[in-house]
Amino acid sequence: MAQSDARDRLVAGAADMLRRRGLNATSVRELAKHSGAPLGSTYHYFPGGKSQLAAEAVRLADALTVRKLTAELPSGPVDGLRAFVAMWRKIVVDSDFEAGCPVLAVSVEDQPADDDEPRRAAAEAFDHWTDLLAGSLCEHGATADAADRTATLIVAAIEGTVAMCRAQRSVRPLDQTAEALEAVVHAVIAVD
Repeated sequence: MAQSDARDRLVAGAADMLRRRGLNATSVRELAKHSGAPLGSTYHYFPGGKSQLAAEAVRLADALTVRKLTAELPSGPVDGLRAFVAMWRKIVVDSDFEAGCPVLAVSVEDQPADDDEPRRAAAEAFDHWTDLLAGSLCEHGATADAADRTATLIVAAIEGTVAMCRAQRSVRPLDQTAEALEAVVHAVIAVD
């Protein structure tokens, strides 16, 4: 197996474990086992250990979300919102409501102050998503202030709704939130 394939498999496995169990409930040993990689290779590719691997997993989740948003936002912010919702619907349904967002998982857990690389990666991910959404809203008529507020609302609402879907084992909260957010998006892009 090529080096980059093994490394990529570890990162993808870590993202999956984080979205299912969170950062603190996951050990490097479990991450290696889940990825099908020898424990030693984990430390070879990630000398910074669990923190470095978790940050890379968050960056992977960020990149996948950015790719999805970038593909849909040129059609407009409503299409971007719908793509964001569809992505989360697929994740929660395909995982039988056991998986959420690795970015959120890392954001809400305690981390040592001197080793907060995963939290910083999560903050960057949320910034990327809100910046993309806000840019699309501005391009379609929203003021910069309204676009920023609305983009933050979208990311926060969907992230929280994913947690509700997991708890309730239903996509109903996602459907309701998506409908409400679409109304907000239409309101902020309707410029007189």
